[in-house]
Amino acid sequence: MPPDRTGLPTPGEHHSGLAVALPPHSTHCLGCGPDNAAGLNMQVRREGDTVVCDQVFDRRQVGAPGLAHGGAVAAACDDLFGFVLYLIAEPAVTRTLEVGYRRPVQLGTTYRIRARLVHREGRKLHMSAEGTDPEGTLSFDANAVFVVVDLAHFTRYGPAHFDHVFGPRPDAVRPDVTDGDPEYTCREDR
Repeated sequence: MPPDRTGLPTPGEHHSGLAVALPPHSTHCLGCGPDNAAGLNMQVRREGDTVVCDQVFDRRQVGAPGLAHGGAVAAACDDLFGFVLYLIAEPAVTRTLEVGYRRPVQLGTTYRIRARLVHREGRKLHMSAEGTDPEGTLSFDANAVFVVVDLAHFTRYGPAHFDHVFGPRPDAVRPDVTDGDPEYTCREDR
């Protein structure tokens, strides 16, 4: 199958593992938006079944002197999990996010962050990520549960344009999804 217009292989297509640059969620996204001067300016690529970012935290994200704020690290992980959604071609929202800080995250140092889908339970997407320093030492890790929602969830709060990510894909399998639940509760949790 040829790649769709995002350059991503369509669901079920074998991916050779070559790196493929992924477009930002939006131009002003806190994590990846190139037009957000206060953002992290993440540049994400797909490598096989994972998404990867080489992230340098700078003085805009300072916590303790010389170190990245834990919230900036969490934001980077959360945003990278949003790129896993490009691989499965379904919109979803963060339900839970847990970050483990293993070592100090230094400003001006490049951290490689990798994220992937671990498994799926109905609408729940269980994901994991890890961030390593230039020597490959684990500095932080994260686990998240995202819940698949309809695109209407995003348009309720303002104009949202996700055709570059979730445009019509006739071969994409969509689960039975209902929206309108502000707590992002899955049916099996009710």
